[in-house]
Amino acid sequence: KNMSYDSASLTCPDIKWLGVRPTDLDRYNIPKECRLPMTEADIRHGQQLLKEDFIQKNPEWVKEIELMLKTKEKAEIQALSAFGFQFLTETFLPEKISKGDWI
Repeated sequence: KNMSYDSASLTCPDIKWLGVRPTDLDRYNIPKECRLPMTEADIRHGQQLLKEDFIQKNPEWVKEIELMLKTKEKAEIQALSAFGFQFLTETFLPEKISKGDWI
């Protein structure tokens, strides 16, 4: 984080969130055993993210982070392997990309 203030060339002002988002957990029926409880550090990090200008300027990011903090659960992209080895590359990512489902 500190380096992002040192050089404009180190920032990504147009970054997109394509991976598993909190709203995807139920949308894709991610099994409960594949979801991870947020740690206290995760919760603090989420709360700090909500204070960032970039996040505040992007209501969809705020919505996702607030949902994560409310449910206190997260998932890594590996959770998609519960649907089969190739679900990520043959279903999840192509669907996200074709629908423009990133924020």
